[in-house]
Amino acid sequence: MNVSSTLININSANPQALYEWYRDVLGLPVQEGMGETAVQAGGVAITFDGHSEIAGPAKEPARYLVNFFVDDAAAETERIEKAGVSCIRRLGQEYWGGTISTFVDPDGNYVQVIEYREPQA
Repeated sequence: MNVSSTLININSANPQALYEWYRDVLGLPVQEGMGETAVQAGGVAITFDGHSEIAGPAKEPARYLVNFFVDDAAAETERIEKAGVSCIRRLGQEYWGGTISTFVDPDGNYVQVIEYREPQA
């Protein structure tokens, strides 16, 4: 398979609010040419839409994780927490060299910022 681009569609009972949260709170830039509710993250477009089978918060928020690799997880964690976002795991250290903070978006989905540093021998 030769993938030319990637689009992730996150459905919500309130897609506009979810879009605004990813754009304004997380600070993801708008993705032009992908509709009115699209942001860009590391070359991937993320859009937000409604769906007839979606109601209420995520029933299994850990089923999928939206992971954003960043240069400074501590700074991003602090900035996002100051915006009032619930952090359920703050700067956890992984054996493989990652530092992860897990947040909850307005629909109850888990969103993570990850800083990766090569483990030192």
